[in-house]
Amino acid sequence: MKLFLKQFLLFIPFLLLTSCFDIVDKANIKADGSGEYTIILNASKSKTRLASISKMETINGKKVPKKSEIESKINEAARIFKATPGISNVKTSMDFDNYIIKLSCNFKKIENINAGLEQLKAKNILGKMIPTQIYSQNVEKKTFTRNRINTFKNDYDKMSKADKEVFNDAKYVSVLQFESTIKSQTNNFYQLSPNKKAVKMEANVLDLILQKKQLQNNILFQ
Repeated sequence: MKLFLKQFLLFIPFLLLTSCFDIVDKANIKADGSGEYTIILNASKSKTRLASISKMETINGKKVPKKSEIESKINEAARIFKATPGISNVKTSMDFDNYIIKLSCNFKKIENINAGLEQLKAKNILGKMIPTQIYSQNVEKKTFTRNRINTFKNDYDKMSKADKEVFNDAKYVSVLQFESTIKSQTNNFYQLSPNKKAVKMEANVLDLILQKKQLQNNILFQ
């Protein structure tokens, strides 16, 4: 498998074996800037295939990661997050019957999450191509920003047809919930909730790689 895939999905090795998975990225932010962050990696749609693959040593010349190896990665990620200033109450869950992995934590300010992700990258838990500076907030100015990420189109274009197929049915969901009421946002791909206190965007991972959809969003509160 190409280096790009290994760098991009180092944290979630079993996802390299299937194209049908969801990444759910959630943040619940209070008016003072503190809140809770959760990331869920869900490959339950491919659980039958993954259960069969998990019994194999290799597939298509690639080593199949063992349950213990995946657990070790997740536990190490939790330890790193716990050691990041501003982050507390780190919890993980691993459901290997349905292939769902979850990591959650509390933060004093949303930028703490960026710092935690940077530490994961520094310790080679996250791939080098995973964006880390993804959030920023100015409580005084009543703004919250989902930062722009770089395009990986050039790397994707160099991949073989077989490697590209890993992204065909992969989905990404971003959910941002707030204590404050949203006055406006700059990215209409995000759906505004009826109470105007949350936004949600669903996208194919491939659309994000090819920049057909952009995650960047500037939110202003009332």
